[in-house]
Amino acid sequence: MFPCFETATGRPVFNLSLFFALILAVSLIHVSPLEAQRVFVDELNRKVVVPDVPRRIVSLGPNITEILYALNLGDRIVGVTRFSDYPSEAKQKPRVGTYVNFNIEKIVSLKPDLIIATYGGNPKTAIFRLEELGHAVYVTKAKTVEDVLNTIESIGMITDTREMAGTILNGLKKRIKGVTDRVRHAPRPLVFLQINAKPLMTVGPGSFHSQLIEIAGGRNLAEGGTIRYPQYSIEDVLQRGPDYILISTMDRAGLFEEQKADWMRWQNIPAVRNNRVCFIDSDLIDRASPRVVDGLEEMARLIHPELF
Repeated sequence: MFPCFETATGRPVFNLSLFFALILAVSLIHVSPLEAQRVFVDELNRKVVVPDVPRRIVSLGPNITEILYALNLGDRIVGVTRFSDYPSEAKQKPRVGTYVNFNIEKIVSLKPDLIIATYGGNPKTAIFRLEELGHAVYVTKAKTVEDVLNTIESIGMITDTREMAGTILNGLKKRIKGVTDRVRHAPRPLVFLQINAKPLMTVGPGSFHSQLIEIAGGRNLAEGGTIRYPQYSIEDVLQRGPDYILISTMDRAGLFEEQKADWMRWQNIPAVRNNRVCFIDSDLIDRASPRVVDGLEEMARLIHPELF
C-alpha cells in the first residue's frame, strides 16, 4: 500500500516523498552486508548458511586453526581449542575447551558468525546444539592426505580466501609430487610407526598415518590388519622385523631417548641393529593441516635417506 494521508474532505492524498523514502530504505536493507550470505554443503552433507565474509571465526580443532592462519585469517579468529598452539600467535586466542569437550556457553559468548568443526573429532551432539542455537557450523573431514587438501580448499571458499587457498594447494601438491617422484622406483622398507609406548600402539590400514608411510615410500608393518590403531607386543614386532622404527611423540627430548633406549635392547630387529630407530614430531603427522606435508617429507627422509 502506498503511503498517504487524508484531507479534510476525507479523500486520500499520496505522499510521494514518503513513498520514495521507503523505496530507498528497502533497497538499502536488501544490500546490507548483514543479508549477504552464501550456502555451502559440508562434510555431513548439511546445508550451512555462511556470511559472505565471516569476521568472527571459532576453530574447533588445532588443524583448523593452522589452516586459518595459513590463509592469513588470524585476525578473524575469536576462539580456539586448548591445543591450538601453532603458529605461536594462536596461543593468545581465547580457549573454548578441548577438542572433544568444548564449552558451548563460551563459544556463544564469543558471538561467532562462523564455527568450523571436524568430523570424527568433535562430538556431533555439541555441533548440532550450536546449530540449534542459530550458529553457522561448517564440519570438515580429513581422513586422508587428499582430504586435507580438500579441507584447505573448502575453508578457503567459505572464508572468501580462494586465491590464497589456491596458492597454498599448488605448493603442497608440488611438494607431494616431489616425494612420490623420488621414491617411485626405490625399495620399500618395512616401517613400524609407534604412536604410543604403554601399551605399544601403531597405525593400521585406513589411518591417516598409514597413507603417509605409503606415500613416503615405505610399507606399513600393520598394513595387513583390520584395526585402525592396533596394539602390538614386542614379540609381534620381533617376528615382523621392521627395517625402520619411527617414534611419534610430542616430547623431543627425554621421552624419545628413553623409548629409543628401550628398543635398542632388541638387536634382533633390523631397525635396531642398523640404528634406524628415529624420532618424528607427532604434530607434523597427526594434524590434518598444511604441515602434514612437512611430516611427509620428513618421513621420506628418514626411511629413504639415500634419496633426500
